[in-house]
Amino acid sequence: MKKLSRWFGRNLIRIYAVVAFTYLFIPVAYTFAFSFNDSGKSNLVWKGFTFDNWKNPCGAPEICSALGNSIKIGFLATVFSTILGTMIAFALGRHKFKGRSTTNLLIFLPMATPEIVLGASLLSLFLVFKINPGFWPTVIAHVLFCVSFVVVTVKARIASLDPRLEQAAMDLYANERETFRRVTLPLVAPGIAAAALLAFSLSFDDFIITNFNSGTMTTFPKFVYTSAARGIPAQANVIGSAMFFLALAIVIIGQFVGRKRKVS
Repeated sequence: MKKLSRWFGRNLIRIYAVVAFTYLFIPVAYTFAFSFNDSGKSNLVWKGFTFDNWKNPCGAPEICSALGNSIKIGFLATVFSTILGTMIAFALGRHKFKGRSTTNLLIFLPMATPEIVLGASLLSLFLVFKINPGFWPTVIAHVLFCVSFVVVTVKARIASLDPRLEQAAMDLYANERETFRRVTLPLVAPGIAAAALLAFSLSFDDFIITNFNSGTMTTFPKFVYTSAARGIPAQANVIGSAMFFLALAIVIIGQFVGRKRKVS
């Protein structure tokens, strides 16, 4: 009994980690497994194995148009929020100005505010200016809540930079523009890339704010939500699995490149 309790005490963290990862990846495994289900319109019960869903991921009505809308909104929101958020991060991380502490506080507000409040507030704002819900209001809404995550991510990277590297570049007669282009930007680039990936995943995955501001336009999360009542089609599982493995591949490549750069 004592040996068992000692073993349990030594391996408690490992057991907890295994249980936690199992809990997290059960939905992923279910989604991947049921992407091969020969289910027809409903995908609630296993009916047989087939590759047809992967051969024709657009087989469900409107699923690819919804996916296209999510990708376009995510891409535009990522570009705008990354550019805007990076500039704000440099301003907060490198310059002292009146209202800096207040700006830092305001940056965190969208992250702490419930999405239903953000969605309803933005919808009210658009209606005041007589802007109908649709594609561009959704893009604007996504930029507004993604930019905070970009600022926090890039600012953390800027804070970790060694200022002596920039000072050394200026000692070698590089002006501020050359120092930024050849020293600062390459060092901050991994943080910017991480912020962009985070912004895209947040935008692509969002349902609540999108549901308030998209009007009749359907995105992939809205398609999955409206399909849940009658059974989510297997093609949605295919797209979800593909997105998961794509994200996993990006993370693995990023880790590999990062380790290679450290070695070199």
